[in-house]
Amino acid sequence: MNDRFLKACRREPVDCTPVWLMRQAGRYMAEYRKLRERHPILEMIKTPELAAEVTLQPVRAFDLDAAIIFSDILPVLECLGLPLTFISGKGPVIERPVTTASDVDALPAEADRTPLNPTVEAVRLVRRELDGRTPLIGFSGAPFTLACYAIEGGSSRDFEQARLFMIREPAAWHGLMERLATVIADYLCAQVDAGAQAVQLFDSWAGLLNPMDYKRFAQPYSHRILSRVRQHADVPVIHFATGSSGILPELKEAGGTVIGIDSRTDLGRARSLLGSDIAVQGNLDPVYLLAGPEAFSSHVDHILKTGGTMPGHIFNLGHGVLKQTPVEHVRALVDMVHERSQRPHAGSAPGP
Repeated sequence: MNDRFLKACRREPVDCTPVWLMRQAGRYMAEYRKLRERHPILEMIKTPELAAEVTLQPVRAFDLDAAIIFSDILPVLECLGLPLTFISGKGPVIERPVTTASDVDALPAEADRTPLNPTVEAVRLVRRELDGRTPLIGFSGAPFTLACYAIEGGSSRDFEQARLFMIREPAAWHGLMERLATVIADYLCAQVDAGAQAVQLFDSWAGLLNPMDYKRFAQPYSHRILSRVRQHADVPVIHFATGSSGILPELKEAGGTVIGIDSRTDLGRARSLLGSDIAVQGNLDPVYLLAGPEAFSSHVDHILKTGGTMPGHIFNLGHGVLKQTPVEHVRALVDMVHERSQRPHAGSAPGP
């Protein structure tokens, strides 16, 4: 088994730096686009066989050190009776957004986990197909980020309405976060039970918060989820937020065995803030991957130098692969990371 990724999560010696990429399964690949011609996005997410196939496409194409299940963060909201659609050119739309305290009170006391069952089954299918060759990562969105979508009704640049709700209706906000935290913790544990060997909590919009507001309105719920998963099973937990340079110590306090670093934060500076007792993941700017090997070569060297000075570095992007990215650039990046980070006699070589 190729266990570089899992070893790096545990800050153990590795023969070279492991690499996987956020959104590595998706629309930059021709195989994915062919499937999308026949199947809407939600159908692909909610059909275990299709989600499994998309998950496996990049693992077959590149020498990646981990697979991540193909899904989306937003179906969790359907568990609370908030219907979800994806509209071409607009993105996700929550059909009944939560805009008042009464809307929070009206949410079901018991969440319906049925919308998440297809992803859990896809985890089971992928784990069986990988047969121990490559570790599998499960994931969920974090409560703060999902609350932003639930209140805003869709995507936004700064989620003003959601943050106003948070400030003006704190009791209702905490009620919503309680419900989300319970569903998310159960969901991640279910993915682990189905075969995920690590999980990632995506708090995509937590960087909108200052440290005080993060600690008050978001951190307790992420902490509860991350602690619950670690109590449930001894698996690595990656905690990732974009725009997080101002709240890195608070993210660490919230929990996780690995902290994901976005591309706007120098990895060396992040490591000095976080300390040596936690692994880090990141953090090439996806635009450099789009630009090509000549553009990203020196950046790879810098990230490997700053990330590899202490045990526990997983190479990744600072956000997801851009859809225009040529597959040749992805292959070149993966090979470059492996070749330039070789550590003779450090850790066992991966199995066939």
